[in-house]
Amino acid sequence: MREISAEELSELLRENNNNITLLDVREHWETEVCQISGSTHISMMEIPSRLNELDAEAEIVVLCHHGIRSRQVAGFLEASGFSQVSNLVGGIDAWAMSVEPAMAKY
Repeated sequence: MREISAEELSELLRENNNNITLLDVREHWETEVCQISGSTHISMMEIPSRLNELDAEAEIVVLCHHGIRSRQVAGFLEASGFSQVSNLVGGIDAWAMSVEPAMAKY
């Protein structure tokens, strides 16, 4: 799977926002603290039962708090036939530190 930094994702979203699915796999309470605008929330444990909600041909960037859960989900998506999957290295924490410093952190 491809690994993408927060800075690279920010640039990619500026260039091609409509064609990227940001898949946030954190728990509901975590998304209440902070989230990247426009992201789709499906918690990690729900991914297998909600796989049909995702487009296997779409470009998907998976994110969590620090990039560990999202790496696992990205690997699962690839094994399930998804062809354009990336993991956000450092997760939303890295995003908050380098792209959106005013974002709430936890």
